[in-house]
Amino acid sequence: QVQLVESGGGLVQPGGSLRLSCAASAGIFSIMGWYRQAPGKERDVVAQFFSDGTTNYADAVKGRFTISGDIAKKTMSMQMNNLEPEDTAIYYCKFTTWSNRDYWGKGTLVTVSS
Repeated sequence: QVQLVESGGGLVQPGGSLRLSCAASAGIFSIMGWYRQAPGKERDVVAQFFSDGTTNYADAVKGRFTISGDIAKKTMSMQMNNLEPEDTAIYYCKFTTWSNRDYWGKGTLVTVSS
């Protein structure tokens, strides 16, 4: 049974920083990603880390968020800088296997507010 556990959410003031982490208990993955869902909105991709080391970011976070991953260790992190109130959401990690099966974490809340 594969389980993903996120950590690092919390309350931060605008302009502040947070670091999210996610670790899987088992499995072999080709893609690791962060998604977020704000109240009343759909869950959207924030950033992705691919097994070849390439990354992908949503336009809204480019230049502010940095994703990093270790496929062998099944771990992933995302450094979030210059946070804005619009970044407030529940952040989920999703790991995808080479056979395109997805595993999701339970989510961690990030609140950006003064």
